[in-house]
Amino acid sequence: MSRFLALFNGAADEVGKAELTEQRQTEFLKAWAAWAQANEKAIVDPGAPLNAKKLVTARGVEDFTDALTAYTIVEADSHDEAVQIFSGHPHLGLFAGNSIAVLECPPPPG
Repeated sequence: MSRFLALFNGAADEVGKAELTEQRQTEFLKAWAAWAQANEKAIVDPGAPLNAKKLVTARGVEDFTDALTAYTIVEADSHDEAVQIFSGHPHLGLFAGNSIAVLECPPPPG
């Protein structure tokens, strides 16, 4: 089994976010919970939203914004299997252009 990090990218602009009704948000959260329950054996860390962001460089620290909205970590037998876990995720249908990047996290060399 390998671990995979899923990074959720949000494509909504401020207008799209403002138009997200409470009912649609509730339906989305229920769909996310159903997805998590259906995939609970693979989920290592259900993740969390990615909010306040800081960029650390040799020159210092600064706030930044990007499209990353959340993360989840799963275990799967292959990268393709991990991708399949996220293929029907409700995040993909919330806003046009939403995506999920699935990255393999191999164990450290050793």
